[in-house]
Amino acid sequence: MSTPDLVLYDEEFQKIKDALGRLRQDSNANVVFLVDKNGQQIAAMGDMTNLDTTSLASLTAGNVAATDGLARLIGEKEFSILFHEGEKDNIHISIVAQRVILVVIFDERSSLGLVRLRVRRATSELDRIFEEITEKAAREKSNLSVEFESPFSEITDDDIDRLFSE
Repeated sequence: MSTPDLVLYDEEFQKIKDALGRLRQDSNANVVFLVDKNGQQIAAMGDMTNLDTTSLASLTAGNVAATDGLARLIGEKEFSILFHEGEKDNIHISIVAQRVILVVIFDERSSLGLVRLRVRRATSELDRIFEEITEKAAREKSNLSVEFESPFSEITDDDIDRLFSE
C-alpha cells in the first residue's frame, strides 16, 4: 500500500529539523537526514560538505527497498533497522512512521549502542510529528471538500428532466 504525498509546512519542517538536530547532537553523529521512500531528501543536519546527498538519499531508499524484498523472502514483514559498518564511518538506517527513512552517519566518536538509543527517542518524536502532519492534511482535505461544494449538488434528476422538457 502506497502512502499519500504530504505537504510539509514551515512549522512541521522546523519541528523535523529540530528533532534531527537534537538526534545529531545527542548521538554525536556527523550527519543525520530524513529521506522519503522514493529517495527524496526531506531534511538534513550536519556537515554534508563532502557528501553527494542526492545519491546518498536515492541509494538509501534503494537499500531499504532491496532489504524489504529480502525480508519478505524469509517471511518477515520488514527489517526496520539497517546498519552498515565501515572502516571509518558507519550508517544506521531506520524506518520512521512507516513512510520515511532516518539515516545517521557516525564515526568512532560515537557507538552503535548510543546511536540506537538516541534514534529510538527521535523516532518517537518524528512519529508524533508525522501523525500531526497526517491529521492536518486530513482536516485541510475535509475543509476543501466543504469549501468547494458544488452549487448544483442539490439538483435532482427531476429538476433536470423539467429543465429539458420546457
